[in-house]
Amino acid sequence: MARDRKPSRSRRLSHSRRARFAVLSVATLTIGATALVEMPVSAAAKPEGHDVSSHQKNVNWAKAKSKGAKFVYVKATESHTYRNPYYSQQYHGARNAGLIRGAYHFALPHKSSGKTQAAYFVRNGGGWRADGWTLPPALDIEYNPYGKKKCYGLSKSKMVGWIKSFSNEVKRQTGRRPVIYTTTHWWKNCTGNSAAFASNHALWLARYSSSTGTLPAGWRTWTFWQYDNGGTLPGDQNLFNGSMSRLKQFARG
Repeated sequence: MARDRKPSRSRRLSHSRRARFAVLSVATLTIGATALVEMPVSAAAKPEGHDVSSHQKNVNWAKAKSKGAKFVYVKATESHTYRNPYYSQQYHGARNAGLIRGAYHFALPHKSSGKTQAAYFVRNGGGWRADGWTLPPALDIEYNPYGKKKCYGLSKSKMVGWIKSFSNEVKRQTGRRPVIYTTTHWWKNCTGNSAAFASNHALWLARYSSSTGTLPAGWRTWTFWQYDNGGTLPGDQNLFNGSMSRLKQFARG
């Protein structure tokens, strides 16, 4: 995800990305590697999008749309204490420019329960409505950027329980299950490659390569693919796995 500017309360993405991708195969990014310059050729016809946080500050949404942006995810919250100070300009500005947009939450599972963080997220921008312009809320769950316990000190079973708690509260309050953003490597290491979510959660896969590679257990396909951390659009570069009409249907639920 796009990094935030205050590392004491939000992610320092450069550190996070290095931590989470340094252990991946040579097919993905390694420490100090150069990001891909262009979108994968095989996915060139799919709707382009991006994700942003406070690092992007006030985004020029008209310019982003003119460069091909069709959708965007905006960071709303982290843990149960931080809210993106640029959230309103980013989230509502994207909608005013004609982009389909949604909100995401960066999880810190060692700080509080999944239910607590989900409730904070929904209160601070993580809602949803079936208007065709609002993507379902998204959970960003990845290696801990702040400490050595990369799975936040949780066992695999407790991590699965935390994600279930978050998902159940988001579903209870919004009517939608959250999209899950993660890497296959994190999912294997920190959930034991759980297949418990694939049947009713859309996958937002992060992998900086020419293909998505192996998916986490249970998922047969991805819904969103974050394939680069820089490019034409502000923030990280993403694709939707379908047509523009399918993207609108997905937003409507």
